Amino acid sequence: MENCFNRLELLIGDKVEKIKNTTVLVIGLGGVGGYAVESLARLGIGKLILVDGDIIEQSNINRQLIATTSTIGKKKTDAWKERVKEINPTIEVTLISEFITPDNIDLLFQEPIDYVIDACDTISTKKGLIKKCVQKKIAFISSMGMGNKIDPTKIECIDIRKTSYDPIAKTIRKMVKEEKMKEKVMTVCSTEQPVKTNTKTIASNAIVPSIAGLLCTNYIFQEIVKDD
Repeated sequence: MENCFNRLELLIGDKVEKIKNTTVLVIGLGGVGGYAVESLARLGIGKLILVDGDIIEQSNINRQLIATTSTIGKKKTDAWKERVKEINPTIEVTLISEFITPDNIDLLFQEPIDYVIDACDTISTKKGLIKKCVQKKIAFISSMGMGNKIDPTKIECIDIRKTSYDPIAKTIRKMVKEEKMKEKVMTVCSTEQPVKTNTKTIASNAIVPSIAGLLCTNYIFQEIVKDD
């Protein structure tokens, strides 16, 4: 395959080789995780471990990159493997097509991982994943809640201790304090107060989750290419 990353090489030189030798695990392939996967593949990441137990539904179309009329009913993991292979046939892809809970979280760590993007929705899994990454010294970025948000300019990449307004972040801050974690817990979080709706269904659009996913990838990209 002709080098499709030559324009990236113009920016970062031989650091493209570091990217090719990097493994990233992405858990949660929805609105945030999907855009992270897409951008990781287009950066030339050498290996992706994609984790999600869900299938694509019609309700995903408004915000999830992989959701189209032709992919409804497919496993998200299978659809994403097909897509990233079309982007870069040389990429290595491992699928974990299961819902991850604190009870089976060790499934994620069966092989070496350089970075983790946490885009899952389940709070108990998010907590367990953060604790495992800290314990194993695996660099990670964790996305907080992007539902009921409308302004993408309010999203930033910050340590959990500096977050505000976000109810998920509040729960994670409490855990970090209780666990007496000294390590940075990097998050992608919005400073926007959630929009109030008249339904229990979480409202969403295509813009906010996509920006959050791209910021997750950017955090990892900057970590890879920074000077040692």
